[in-house]
Amino acid sequence: MEHFYVWRFDKWKRWLIVILVALFTATFFWLERDGAFSVFSSEEEPVALSKGNANEANIALTFNISWGEEKVFDILKQLEQDHVQATFFVSGEWAERHPEIIEKITKADHELGMLGYRYKSYLEQDIEQVRKDLLHAQEAFKKLGLKDINLLRPPSGHFNKEIIKLAEDMGFKVIHWNINPNDWKNPGTNNIVDTVMKKTSNGDIILLHASDSVKQTANALKTILPGLKNKGFHFVSMSELINQAHAKSELIK
Repeated sequence: MEHFYVWRFDKWKRWLIVILVALFTATFFWLERDGAFSVFSSEEEPVALSKGNANEANIALTFNISWGEEKVFDILKQLEQDHVQATFFVSGEWAERHPEIIEKITKADHELGMLGYRYKSYLEQDIEQVRKDLLHAQEAFKKLGLKDINLLRPPSGHFNKEIIKLAEDMGFKVIHWNINPNDWKNPGTNNIVDTVMKKTSNGDIILLHASDSVKQTANALKTILPGLKNKGFHFVSMSELINQAHAKSELIK
């Protein structure tokens, strides 16, 4: 009889371990599915958003502008024709020089983010220079009547933990990307199209440019915009992508 109860107790322990492991696994996948992980930084790990929820067909189309005043109009025209909302990251220096283009972007219901004031890598500056650049950019946008610009894409996408911490302390959300066809190099319209069409998946942030260096981007959009829609993707602003409760983020190592 004594051996019988020992066997029952050992068997009960084995089943308890199995049940606990199963519950842990189920909880993990439930949290993963529902995106219960933080979108931006925790105290331990500074992060920049590089992708939204992989379970939803929303994507963000973003454009960087730091110089020029011609190519942006072709891009805006194409976005209008395909009824696509995008997010434009512009430098404060460029915004000051082209307030009429800023007005055209905002009147078309596109979202604005900033590339700092001067388009110079933050990794080439000390942290106080970065702070001054961000303050200068904020002031430039405020003078244009744009007081609530809180999306930041550091120049050239160059940043580290210290820069993210500073930006977040100043009220910015640091935005990166995960689809980049390098359109500023003008690799060919078909190459731009192929990269975006083949690599884009749910929740992606696409990086394109609207500075005058790009010669093929507007033409590429003629295929990309309807093509991605046909694949079932929905274009949303960066803020919409962020506000999805399930958004995930890229850790900056």
